[in-house]
Amino acid sequence: MSIVFGPINSRRFGFSLGIDLSPIVKQCNFDCVYCELKQAKPIAKMDSIACVEEIVKELNSFLAKKISFDVLTLTANGEPSLYPNLKELIIALRKLQLDKKILILSNGTAVLNEKQFNALLDLDIVKFSLDSVIEKSFFRINKPLKEISLCLMIEKMIAFSKLFKGELIIEILVVKGINDNEKEFQALNEILQKINPIRVDISTIDRPPSYPVKGVSEEKLFDLSSFIKNIPVFIARRNDKKQNMEFSEDELLKMLQLRAQSEFDVKALLSLNSQAILDNLIKKDLVKIYNLGGVKFYKV
Repeated sequence: MSIVFGPINSRRFGFSLGIDLSPIVKQCNFDCVYCELKQAKPIAKMDSIACVEEIVKELNSFLAKKISFDVLTLTANGEPSLYPNLKELIIALRKLQLDKKILILSNGTAVLNEKQFNALLDLDIVKFSLDSVIEKSFFRINKPLKEISLCLMIEKMIAFSKLFKGELIIEILVVKGINDNEKEFQALNEILQKINPIRVDISTIDRPPSYPVKGVSEEKLFDLSSFIKNIPVFIARRNDKKQNMEFSEDELLKMLQLRAQSEFDVKALLSLNSQAILDNLIKKDLVKIYNLGGVKFYKV
């Protein structure tokens, strides 16, 4: 099975070229209820391992095609930080001197392993999942190995964020009836202030899950996002419902002062006239554009 795949047009990270560190079988220390892969018993380490040389060889074959992409993404059918040769792979990728950022999509447990913790410090973008900081909900949603400590994982995420020089992103996936309430998001907000990522991605189930669980509405995601303070929030959704709302200059400035809006929010929310007003505010230098992990945000 192919190790290198894509590039895929990702709303969160631009054109992403993937490296699947577990291309043959699901290998994960979680068995998340929302996972689109089949249910599988969580494991502590990978049994099926691709060698670094094989990965680099396949990547070089792709690069020879001169196909454009924005970010090189380390992922897996499972948890990529279980790959035992992660540090060596990152070193090998750096030697290629690609003019691309290197990203990993981790469930967050990478921080529990000192070697992998240190390996991730050499990446450009790190995405950790953190669906709940309440232990009962965490175990219901993520179904991790029993020996995994949520408290320790959070503690290590905070430590990682203080050392990491790249772009740290936290992803929350909302499951109906479990982490879709104010209590959960108040608790998440308290921890997120300590982790201090550059942005928080909030999404819900939009593919057939491995367990009989459901997602929530887009409106619910917006409601929950209001509990996240002082950190840009990106609501990841498949279909942007065009709302064509009209805003004056003052209304736009007030909105962007209170909460940064992503490029996708702007296209979905604002009328063409309001988008023109926004462009003018940018030209006047009253609104700034920030690139946070591959997504543009507008903020006063």
